[in-house]
Amino acid sequence: MGLEIVKELAAAGQHVLLGTRNIARGQAAITQLGAANVDPIQLDVADDNSVQAAATQIKDQCGRLDCLINNAGIALDNYEAPSTIPVATIRKDFDVNFFGLITVTQAMLPLLKLAPSAKIINVSSAVGSLTLASDATTSIYQHSAVGYQASKTAVNMFTVDLANELSDTTVTVNAVNPGWVDTSFAGGGGDKTVQEGVVRTVELALLATNDITGTFSDTQGIVPW
Repeated sequence: MGLEIVKELAAAGQHVLLGTRNIARGQAAITQLGAANVDPIQLDVADDNSVQAAATQIKDQCGRLDCLINNAGIALDNYEAPSTIPVATIRKDFDVNFFGLITVTQAMLPLLKLAPSAKIINVSSAVGSLTLASDATTSIYQHSAVGYQASKTAVNMFTVDLANELSDTTVTVNAVNPGWVDTSFAGGGGDKTVQEGVVRTVELALLATNDITGTFSDTQGIVPW
């Protein structure tokens, strides 16, 4: 989904920085896109030094950041029951999905505040919704990926708290549910194409106005917390 987001934002005329753990692979992806307005930037969300270096590079090269899309994520649970899943596995989920997201956001926030109007978009998941997970009529009720799910629930809370903190600034913060997207991440069994999965993220990023904040949404509207 990250590459599709880059593709669509670039096609809309945005200057896009593609975060990649491996610069060579990132550049290869950009070459495949054929977009002149996309640049790679080395970024490993689980490496504090990498994150700080990326923030410094963006400041030096661009001066500010208009939109931060936190899309990095892993799911290591392998559908193991919450009563037996190793805590170490849950910690690894959180290191990328939650702590990595916070590390990147905090490092980029000074650059976002330098923009006339800026957006933070956190790619979350409906499986992190406590409301849906506790409703026996939903498909999420029997879902078993407690590390991944809990990390996304935590992302939602961070979204709310940060949106509240920044409510008197020009920076908005929102979470997006892409749905079950047919990628290798989803095990190839998703019911949405990659293009369908990025619709709401791209829509928020390209909105001319910036008055939506503190929400969790998808293409159908508001997703319950």
